[in-house]
Formats: sequence, C-alpha cells, structure tokens
Amino acid sequence: MTTDTEEPTLTIDELAARAGVTVRTVRFYGTKGLLPPPVLGPRRVGHYGREHLARLALIEELRQQGMTLAGIERYLRQLPPDLSAHDLAVHRAVVASWAPDTVETVTGKELERRAGRPLGAEDVERLVAMGVVRPGDDGYGYEADLGLLRLGVGLLDVPLSQEAIFAARTVLIEHARAAARELSQLFRGEVAERDARDVRSLSAHMHPLVVQALLTAFQRSLKEELGEWLTEPSTEPSGESAPG
Repeated sequence: MTTDTEEPTLTIDELAARAGVTVRTVRFYGTKGLLPPPVLGPRRVGHYGREHLARLALIEELRQQGMTLAGIERYLRQLPPDLSAHDLAVHRAVVASWAPDTVETVTGKELERRAGRPLGAEDVERLVAMGVVRPGDDGYGYEADLGLLRLGVGLLDVPLSQEAIFAARTVLIEHARAAARELSQLFRGEVAERDARDVRSLSAHMHPLVVQALLTAFQRSLKEELGEWLTEPSTEPSGESAPG
C-alpha cells in the first residue's frame, strides 16, 4: 500500500490519465495556481505525486458540482497548504455528498478510471459485496454508485475483514440516520412558518454546512477515542508471562 510520503513519480501524461483529464487541463490548472508545481527530476522533467492526483480529483469534483473557476479558486485558498492526499480525499468526499445520489452504468475500463486505480477481479467482487457496484442488467458493464465508489476503493486497502467493514457500515448508517432525523425535526421547527421557497433555499444552504459539521465533529471524536485506546496500558494475558 502506498503512502503520502512517497516521492512523486507520475509524469504529466500519467497524472492526466489517472485523473481522467487531458494534459492541457493539468497545465491549465497549474497556470491558475490550482495545482502545485511538479517536482523537477533529472533533465528537469516534472513529476507529480499522490497529493497532485488527489487535488486534481477535488478540483474535478468541484467543477462537476457546477462551481465556477473563481469559486474553485476561493475554495482551495481556504484549505491548509500542507494537506495530505488523504485529507484532500476527505474534502472531495464531503463535496461529493452535496450532490444527489448518482448511479451510472459504466464499462470495466471506465470503472477503473473513476476509481483512479487498476481493479482486479477480487477488487471488483469486494466492491460488489459492499454494494458500491453491481453487474449491469444486460451482463455488460457495471452499475456504480459514484458517491460511494471512492470510499469503497479506499476500503480495498484497509487491513480489516469484510465482516468488520460491514459491521462498521451498519453502525455508521444507523447513527447517521438518527442524527439526520433529529436535525431534520429541529430545522422543521425553525421553518414551520415559512413558505416552501424559503424551505428549499434553507435546505440547499444547510446541506453542505451540516455535512461538514458532522464530518468535523466525527473526526475529532474518533481521534479522541483512538487516542485513548492507543494510550491504554497493555496487559499480559493471565497465565502467560513475557519471554525472559
């Protein structure tokens, strides 16, 4: 499994192919300051890394959401300058959650392009088991939930059993639905006296804000819980002693 600290190794052609854009697009984003400059190697050949790929994916997600170039520039300026590829992927997931559920029929090649990596037969089987993709009705291609695809692909490299992933998914869905239900009831009380147009406008503005608030609160809570778990003193099993 790769790490964010690896040296940049992608040429501009490879970066564009992995991101599903043209080389011209990569250069355009670079001239606009949306992408950091490449790392110059031997013969002054530029190389790109995982952070470039993740930032490019975030830019494309923002563009697909209908954000203008000026809006994308403002959004990226608000981000810390030293975000890792993982942090950028989290931001992309938040942005993707603003859109309604999108399920598209794609070919195996297109599925790999959307996933941003090659997918073996076992990888596809795990994605099918997660409910992220399913074989097309006509036996050709796949129906992919694009909102979940990146998450599912990320889970392919997580050293957890399939059972643990399913159990975690159940916990998250149950608590997310409970939080959504309570927040919905709270907002309904606030807008009960307003007309339908105001309610739709409020919903459009609140959706990304609530998602970001939930993500931030969950990240902090999870960090605290994991911190407590990792700092707990280890104990030797009863009846056993450490080798001496």
